[in-house]
Amino acid sequence: MKDSWLSKRSASFSSSGIRKVFDLGAKLADPINLSIGQPDFDMPAECRQGAIDAVNSHKSGYTPTQGLKVFLDRIQAEVDAEYHHDDRKVFIASGTSGTLLLAALSFIDPGDEVILFDPYFVMYESLVKLIGGVPVLIDTYPDFRMDPDKVAAAITPKTKMIIMNSPANPTGHVATREETEGIANLAAKHGILLVSDEIYRTFCHVPFTSPAEFNPDTLVMNGFSKSHGMPGWRVGYAHGPAKLIETMCKFQQYSFVCAPQVGQWAAMAGLAADMSGEIANYKRKRDMILDGIGDLYEIAKPEGAFYMFPKAPWGTASEFVERAITKYSLLIIPGNVFSVRDTHFRISYAASDETIKRGIEAFRKLAEEK
Repeated sequence: MKDSWLSKRSASFSSSGIRKVFDLGAKLADPINLSIGQPDFDMPAECRQGAIDAVNSHKSGYTPTQGLKVFLDRIQAEVDAEYHHDDRKVFIASGTSGTLLLAALSFIDPGDEVILFDPYFVMYESLVKLIGGVPVLIDTYPDFRMDPDKVAAAITPKTKMIIMNSPANPTGHVATREETEGIANLAAKHGILLVSDEIYRTFCHVPFTSPAEFNPDTLVMNGFSKSHGMPGWRVGYAHGPAKLIETMCKFQQYSFVCAPQVGQWAAMAGLAADMSGEIANYKRKRDMILDGIGDLYEIAKPEGAFYMFPKAPWGTASEFVERAITKYSLLIIPGNVFSVRDTHFRISYAASDETIKRGIEAFRKLAEEK
C-alpha cells in the first residue's frame, strides 16, 4: 500500500485512545474494567420483544431515510409535548454518533470555528477537524462548569457552532439552568447554531434543562444506546428546525441510508419500559465510588451520566493510568483522550458492584504509591 493513497484528512486525528485501552484490556486475564462507556445492564424486555417481533415479521429491509413513520410519530409527539415549537421536526439516525457526523457534514465548512467545552466527548474535536473546521476549546477545570461568560469571550466572526453535552462525558457535569439559558441566548444573539448532545439525559440526578427550551433553533441529539442499554443497535435521533433536519436527512441518504430497521422497532417498544430502577442504581454506584475513594482523590461530584473525572494524585494522568493497568489490571481512560490536559482520568461506573469494589481497592493502593 502507498502512503499517498491516504487522504490528508486521515492524518488530522489518530485512533481513539479509548479503543487502545479496550485492546489492552482484551489481553488481560481478569481486568477490573471501569473504562467502558456503555450500560452494564441488558436492554429491557420490551426492547427484546420488539426486536423479536420485527425479525419474526420479516422486517429486515430499508426504512425511509428519516425513519419508520410509526416510530417518528411517537418521538415527534414526545418532542411536541415538551417544547411546543411550531418548527421542530424529528428524524431517526444510526446512533447519536451518526447524528453528530451528519451535523458536521451539514453545517460546518472549512475554516468555521466550533466551540467545545474541555474536557469533551472524544468524537467532537475529531469530527470538526474531519470536515476542516477549527475546534475552539473552552477550559472548564476544575469544576467543569459551562460558563456563558467564557463562551461569549470565545465567539468570533468565524464561530459557526457551539456543542453542549449535558450530562457530560467524561465528567458527569450537568449544566445548571442558568448556564444553559445563558449559552442558549448567546447562540441566538449571535446567530450561531447550538447543538445539544443529550444522550445521557435519562441518567440525570439533578433537574435537567435543555437549551432548546430557550432557543428554538437548537439542534438536539438523543438516542437509546445509553438509556435502554442497546448501544449495538445503533438507534439515535435528532430534532430541530425543519430546514436543519431536512439537510441532515439528505446526507444520511448518501451515507448511512437509514437506521437499522430491527433496532428501530426495538427502540420504539422500549418507549414503554420503566428505566427508573436503572437510573437509581447508577446513582448508588456513583456514591459507592465517591464514598470509597473520595478521601484520597480530588473529584468534582458528577450529577449525571455514569462517569466521573478524578484528578490523578501523582504524576501525569497517562503515567497514573499506565500503572493502574500494568500493575492492577485496572482499566480506566487517561484524560488526554478528552482534553488538552493530562491531569485527570475517566472512571465509568457502568459496572457490576463487585467490579466497583475491586476498583476501589485498587484505587486506594494506587493513591498511596507516590
